[in-house]
Amino acid sequence: MPTKIDPSVLHQLFLDARSHNGWTDEPVTDAELRALYDIVKFGPTSLNTQPARFVFVRSEAAKARLKPALSAGNHKALAAPVIVLIGYDLKFYDKIPELFPHNAAMRDMFVNTPAMVEPHAFRNSSLQGAYLIIAARALGLDVGPMSGFDATKVDAEFFPGTTVKTNFIAALGHGDHGKLFDRLPRLAFEDAAQIL
Repeated sequence: MPTKIDPSVLHQLFLDARSHNGWTDEPVTDAELRALYDIVKFGPTSLNTQPARFVFVRSEAAKARLKPALSAGNHKALAAPVIVLIGYDLKFYDKIPELFPHNAAMRDMFVNTPAMVEPHAFRNSSLQGAYLIIAARALGLDVGPMSGFDATKVDAEFFPGTTVKTNFIAALGHGDHGKLFDRLPRLAFEDAAQIL
């Protein structure tokens, strides 16, 4: 049975965690990126479809390819050790026989109902992107998610000739806490939720 986690973990994942926009030069290793993905892949997705596709942009050459797609205000993200492109594969359903083997016929549901494909892929890759943020924090990394970019340019540069489209981008590394803004307000329960 699940038990409550220690409050210090909640502080690391949510209560004290921040979206970073400044970075130290401490690197993020291949081993850390693989460990990160090995946690993210266990987050639940509908029908276990796992439509997210991740590109870890780390080299200066790869960052130079990404820069023209970023809004001017997001160029500061290039100082992060890694920028993660969180995409979604519009042909995720081809993996259903492998990932959902007890009902592989679910693949045909998507093939025969194309209007279901992109909403499913976008929604579930968004979940996987959120898992990435939480998993990175759990591993001692900081994250700066962003949406100020030209998705068409990112797709053309990093996913050409594929069925993958960009959902959002996140800078990843060790944040420079001296560059953080004050924490912004959050909505009260009464403004965002209800119990029926």
